[in-house]
Amino acid sequence: MKVAEYIRLVIDRLPKGYVFTYEDFNVEVSKKEAIIKALNRMANSGKIAKLSKGKYFKPERSPFGVLQPSQEQVVKDLLNVDGKIVGYLTGYSIYNKLGLTSQVSNMIQIGKNQTRPKFKRERYTISFVKQKNTINKNNIPLLQILDSIKYIKKIPDTSILSSCIRFFEILKKMKIDDKKDMIRLSLKYPPSTRALLGALLDEVQKESITNSLKKTLNPITKYEIPDANKVLSKASNWNII
Repeated sequence: MKVAEYIRLVIDRLPKGYVFTYEDFNVEVSKKEAIIKALNRMANSGKIAKLSKGKYFKPERSPFGVLQPSQEQVVKDLLNVDGKIVGYLTGYSIYNKLGLTSQVSNMIQIGKNQTRPKFKRERYTISFVKQKNTINKNNIPLLQILDSIKYIKKIPDTSILSSCIRFFEILKKMKIDDKKDMIRLSLKYPPSTRALLGALLDEVQKESITNSLKKTLNPITKYEIPDANKVLSKASNWNII
């Protein structure tokens, strides 16, 4: 089978919006140049679309033109390395998904243990947030919520009050074991994040699970989170002003 024919066969089987490189094709190293040339020809003809240098995607078309791949597809090489999870979408990339804002940003933020300077990839600016906890498949949803609580003042197109109300809805639906895991993970976050998490959990959890969390905070430190006390009935217990 010719290289071009093999490439077309593989691409036909890929889902729309899937991002790939020449390395996704199982051929001899000696045929690398032939693969790259074939992919560039297909990109020029519109069969596939080019995301950035060496990266392509199978386009999904709409009446308004070619739809861009999902943010997770755009940065999947930064989230998984050799089958191991090394990062996760967070910040601007997750606020919309969590229902905290209606805005969709061109900034993709990634939580990682080891960060690097931000850079551009096509229309996206990719930046990194330091995550001190070990990252795995099970705790990513919890880390995304904790990151959002940490940066509550920076969530675009919303207010702290509205964000707190949304956090109530999110936390109410969580299992108690997940809430306890979140408390454990929060120990590697700043005190202000732990204080706000404690106040939010006290609001939605009938059974008190925050005593251990409160012991990690300095009893004389105040945390300025404007308007949070309008919906957090126990804000003062957590020195939130």
